[in-house]
Amino acid sequence: MSIKQVLKDKKTQFASAGISEVDAELILAFVLGVERMELHARDFDLELEQVELLDDLITRRISGKPTQYLIGHAPFRYLTFQVGQGVLIPRPESEALVEAALIEIEKIHSMQGQSSKTPVSVVDLGSGSGALAISVAHEAEQKNWPVTVVAVEKSVQAIKWLKRNIAACDVSVRVISGDVLEVLEGVKCDIVIANPPYVPDGDKLPELVIENEPREALFGGGADGLEIPRRFIKAASNLLKPGGLLIMEHHESQSLLLEAELAKGYSQINQNRDLNNRPRWISARREAE
Repeated sequence: MSIKQVLKDKKTQFASAGISEVDAELILAFVLGVERMELHARDFDLELEQVELLDDLITRRISGKPTQYLIGHAPFRYLTFQVGQGVLIPRPESEALVEAALIEIEKIHSMQGQSSKTPVSVVDLGSGSGALAISVAHEAEQKNWPVTVVAVEKSVQAIKWLKRNIAACDVSVRVISGDVLEVLEGVKCDIVIANPPYVPDGDKLPELVIENEPREALFGGGADGLEIPRRFIKAASNLLKPGGLLIMEHHESQSLLLEAELAKGYSQINQNRDLNNRPRWISARREAE
């Protein structure tokens, strides 16, 4: 059977189960050890062991395991991040936060002038897999913009994935283990970037998400989901220099609540929408005390 026929059959299986066809391509590419787009560029021969592995992964995906956990990685911007049980899977919606941080880094360096090489300091609160922190460090390095990046995470399981990804991506990111309000005392930075747990307690999440990804990385606490985001804002207020920028992801229902939360102590509060035109992240500039 040709690889194209195999792929067609697996896509049909997934379509019947209400799963994206892209997942079938990702799993087959993983089994073959190639990039997804190569599946359409040339033909392959499947060994018996590969057929057995493919069937096993397809079965496990249909039974409710995320594709990213099954193949062990997830793409995010220009990098691939190792993920598995105990860490949130990076989403495309979060990529805009990295872009916003890079725009701010470029702005700061432009203000410093060509002769200055002072690194821009970035703190990623609740770093998880490290997708935000590592992407910022990697892309700033590609552009020759000096930065120092610190990733704060308290989950022991998530920290394992965070450290693996820092090593795999070969970037300079310092890991700090602990609660966001209890670490980095006395430290001041230019940018705080954060994707805190923010889902309101009453929200119904897809079964695939709720059955696999860590609840502590999803739910923000309370009916509005803002108990933990408020802690992150307080931590950011302690960390940011006057004029420093907070960039934080949030639930689509929380934009006005967060705007009110940031009204004291912050200016230039901007709401931003995601790829589906839903309110998704907010930025605000720390005022001098």
